[in-house]
Amino acid sequence: MNELAASTVAAVREPILAVRGLAVSYPIFGAEPVRALRDLSLDVQPGEIVGIVGESGSGKTTLARAIMGLLARPGRIDSGSIRFDGRDMLALDEESLRAVRGKDIAMVIPNPRGELDPLIPVGRQISRIARAHLDISRGESDRLALGMLRAVQIPDPKRRFHAYPHELSGGMAQRVVMAIALVCSPKFIISDDATSGLDVTVQAQVLELLRKLVRERGMAMIFITRDVGITAHFCDRVAIIYSGEIVEEAPTDRFFENPAHPYSVLLLSAFAHNPRLREKWQRPPTVPVAGSGSACRYAPRCVHAQSDCGERHPALRLLEPAHLVRCHYPVERPS
Repeated sequence: MNELAASTVAAVREPILAVRGLAVSYPIFGAEPVRALRDLSLDVQPGEIVGIVGESGSGKTTLARAIMGLLARPGRIDSGSIRFDGRDMLALDEESLRAVRGKDIAMVIPNPRGELDPLIPVGRQISRIARAHLDISRGESDRLALGMLRAVQIPDPKRRFHAYPHELSGGMAQRVVMAIALVCSPKFIISDDATSGLDVTVQAQVLELLRKLVRERGMAMIFITRDVGITAHFCDRVAIIYSGEIVEEAPTDRFFENPAHPYSVLLLSAFAHNPRLREKWQRPPTVPVAGSGSACRYAPRCVHAQSDCGERHPALRLLEPAHLVRCHYPVERPS
């Protein structure tokens, strides 16, 4: 089964987001381009929350920005397609993309201080987004913004409506960014490591609130994180990404019961805070990966690597129903 077919095995409805064979690179003067995404395919169903997990530099944010049409220069999409709600996102001009962003797709980023305008009260910023996309009066947009401040559980929302970003705590600023993302009731949310800068207690509160609001509004979401443990209680499905490729994808309960890719097990061992387990599942890189792409990208770090892992690139294949893995020698379930 090829990757395109395998990536759609779990689909039972028309996906709201369908990414097919997406390849993204960043040209470098005098050197080979950095390939950030490599033939990546992913479906997200309406109302589904999919966790995208991987270390820094694995391609998670590049995927998010490619979907939004916001790739940082000099990044470029070399091949593939992105369809959202039946529309070809790569065929839309900038004006059409702006109409989709905010109204149909919204993004929550990890740095609310950088997202919010320091010179405009936060309530007015929420209101402006609503007016821009919903064609409503200022009074209506202000009422909608105030309602969103209540929905994200900002204390004393009427007073905070007129507050400036520097007057808010980190947790409250993140809730305001969530309110901006949700105010137009988009069909699709991308959360890009949105709680990584918060302390553990506030992070848990914000995550639970985000999940509650997304579920109540029937939205779909991609939840990007470096912390695989968060996905256990938050996501319907988990996709592990390494070096621009999805190496494992499965329903959340099945993934945690039976992780099949050695990299997935390494991530879980790091989450378990068990030094002996981490030592068992990692090794220092030993053999450089062939530039031709013929080798497994994870082979130099893999404790399961065999001689042919440096010669044959593994395809994403069906391990069991709805469980995909990109590995010649997947981890076996304990007997």
